[in-house]
Amino acid sequence: MTQKKTRDPKKMSSYFQYEIPILAVVTVSGLIYNVGMAAGPYFQGQLVQGLYDLLKRKIPSSRLVQLALLYIVVIALVQVCRAVKRFSVRIFANHTSRRMRRLLYNALLHRHFGDDSGSLMTKAISDVDSCVEGMRKFTTEVFDTGVVMIAYLAMLLYYDVRLTFLACMFTPMAYLIANILKKQVVKANRAYKESESTLNTMTLDRIVHAMTYRVTGREQAVNGRYEKQLTDYEHKSAISNIFEGALTPLYDAIAMFGIVLIIYFGGRNVLHIGWKAWNLASFTTFLACFTNLATKVSHAAKLFNAVQKAQVSWVRIKPLMSDPVYDHYQKENPVINELAFDQVTAYYHGHPETAVKDINLTAASGQIIGITGEVACGKSLLGKALIREADYQGNILINGTELKELSPHAAHQWITYMGHDPMLLSDSIKNNICLGDDLDVGSYLKMVCLDEEVASLQDGPDTLIGNGGMTLSGGQQQRVALARTLAHAKPIIVLDDPFSAVDQATEQKILDQLKSLKGHIILLMTHRVDCFSQLDQIVFINDHRVFTGNHADLLSQNKDYQKLIEGGKHHA
Repeated sequence: MTQKKTRDPKKMSSYFQYEIPILAVVTVSGLIYNVGMAAGPYFQGQLVQGLYDLLKRKIPSSRLVQLALLYIVVIALVQVCRAVKRFSVRIFANHTSRRMRRLLYNALLHRHFGDDSGSLMTKAISDVDSCVEGMRKFTTEVFDTGVVMIAYLAMLLYYDVRLTFLACMFTPMAYLIANILKKQVVKANRAYKESESTLNTMTLDRIVHAMTYRVTGREQAVNGRYEKQLTDYEHKSAISNIFEGALTPLYDAIAMFGIVLIIYFGGRNVLHIGWKAWNLASFTTFLACFTNLATKVSHAAKLFNAVQKAQVSWVRIKPLMSDPVYDHYQKENPVINELAFDQVTAYYHGHPETAVKDINLTAASGQIIGITGEVACGKSLLGKALIREADYQGNILINGTELKELSPHAAHQWITYMGHDPMLLSDSIKNNICLGDDLDVGSYLKMVCLDEEVASLQDGPDTLIGNGGMTLSGGQQQRVALARTLAHAKPIIVLDDPFSAVDQATEQKILDQLKSLKGHIILLMTHRVDCFSQLDQIVFINDHRVFTGNHADLLSQNKDYQKLIEGGKHHA
């Protein structure tokens, strides 16, 4: 079967193309609603004229009641179309946000961006929100501002062409000023975003390394730099908000200046000494149309600023918006039969002295392999080699295929990795686990024994956890990360010290859940050796050498392993 060609995620237009069906609904309902908005000024004028005629006893009261009822019916139909349009736009925004987040999560989670990956992801998510908000406003205001302005302008031209041009000559000035201020809006927003990013990074660093700074006597200097950055952030935030929101009264005042001319020349028309012969209905309709038009001009100016803000965010996240793995490969995980290490020597890039030598292991589907050794023995190297963050010699075979022969995307289809210091997003617990997918987060919280704790929180899974998960305990952070790993598990699951911050009883419950997983091979790197008797195979690393076997055999044949196990039990 030929695979469907994906759209270019680095083009903003592609996100609109994805949502053509829902945007078609937006277009139809938006046209009906916004063209129908012109009915408001028309009926207002007719009602004013009807009231005048009623007072002059020119029409019966029933005629005015009929007109009012017709007005109510028309406006009700228009508002129904408005509700449909707005609901459809919200669906478009939600779909776009989810698609962008998926692209972002894949780009950041499955590539190496350095130690600030978590901070980078948090900043990028904020930019996604700003970008989607700009797209939502654009989609909304194309109709609520653009189409309705055309409708109002057409009505104004119908009633008096000369007065329309005279009154509306101030309208373009609001656009002109917005365009002149465009560079300042972009510049102020970019400076604000950069300052916010720096402050977020400094905040996280201040929390994580607080004890180190205090012990080394650097706490006062760090606090001084932090306060200086906080002041800079507040200053730039205020400037950005001024350019974004405080200019609206200026746009309104300029656009509304034409009312003065309408009152004068429109009054002459009513008196039949002007360019046109008007009645009260014509004057009221013209004035209401112009007022609505001028108000929409200010909205358009605000929209212009919002789009500029979205463009700033788009420029920042565009390099990260690459096709996710699941857009190029089948979503269903391939079936794992065997993972084999054949005479493998693994070491960190450019550091052969870190090498762990002669790794020989064959693991079958459904097995859990425990990997342990003394501190800094190199037990993480096996997992790092699998995700290509460490070099290796020899052969790592997945179902008989050498790992190096697989493309990075193809290799990713086989392996899920959870590091010992997993990064969490400044988002909700649910979003940290789902990563944009539609998942039953409760089942994964239960697997890591976190369901009851999350249920006790005021917002449950929707609870925001702060930058890097700072509002959670260490054990809770670790279990959220583990739940995320299991929610997106590939056939080979690499867990680097997942139980270091949980108690032994919780560890056992989670291990029971891991043992119930089908169709996976789990590599479990840990210092917590109490559970090793329950595992299928053990990899024991001692002085750069590797010993493999089941727990009982290693315990009886290897004194160093026996010493490690006894020491672990004594420590527990």
